[in-house]
Amino acid sequence: MKRVFLFLVTNLAVMVVLSLSARLLGVDRFLASNGMNMGFLLLFAGLIGFGGAFISLMMSRTMALWGTRARVIDAPADATEAWLVQTVHRLSERAGLPKPQVAIYEGAPNAFATGASQARSLVAVSSGLLNSMNRREVEAVLAHEVSHVANGDMVTLTLIQGVVNTFVIFLSRVAGFLVDSFLRRDSEESRGPGIGYWLSSMVFEIVFGLLASMVVMAFSRRREFRADAGAARLMGDRRPMIEALRALGGMKPGRLPKEMAASGIAGGGLMALLSSHPPLEKRIEALERGD
Repeated sequence: MKRVFLFLVTNLAVMVVLSLSARLLGVDRFLASNGMNMGFLLLFAGLIGFGGAFISLMMSRTMALWGTRARVIDAPADATEAWLVQTVHRLSERAGLPKPQVAIYEGAPNAFATGASQARSLVAVSSGLLNSMNRREVEAVLAHEVSHVANGDMVTLTLIQGVVNTFVIFLSRVAGFLVDSFLRRDSEESRGPGIGYWLSSMVFEIVFGLLASMVVMAFSRRREFRADAGAARLMGDRRPMIEALRALGGMKPGRLPKEMAASGIAGGGLMALLSSHPPLEKRIEALERGD
């Protein structure tokens, strides 16, 4: 979850900076000075949308280390760190990947993989995960993260984010222009957009951005199933990944705790649509079916 969350936060920050810069430089005024120029607007939206997504991708590893205060293991300090690095490198070699950076951070049980490419990837593990699982379960989680790298999930996520960014920018400005035209329909015609355009386009950008996040999160949930299956292949056995998922949920074999089944992540509604991961029970069921 941290991988997707940090990417989305970085993307949002980059998009805000690019959007504000464009407004201050008068790009929006130019686009709407004589009616909305749809061709130029689409080009502008694409440049900002994909530019913001790829800038976020290039910053992903640095932002992940900064956001979690993770420490890259250059020289293992103890046997656990040595085992961690060796295991990640062994799994990466099995997946046909260059050796990623390996990092550790303080926190609740979790792990993530990020990076702009397979050659510049990072796999990070929390101390909570290392302390709460046995080594076979930790290895399964590491195999899951290595599978994300092998599947190119960060690059695919960036392309999807670029597309939705483009639509958010394009549609918010078209909607803002229509609102502004409606508000000024009985007044004297003036060149350039009015205050209605500036305010409404920002509101629409927030609303459309929320809807776009649901699309990105839906993609993320699908990729989790694929990474689970990839972990099973790398391990040569799906049982360690199943046990790791059960350990993450505090489950006994074959059941989920009631509090998880009733939560927004496991249930439906808005929280399920904004969740980057599917419910653990569905992931376990998919692995047990061999999907």
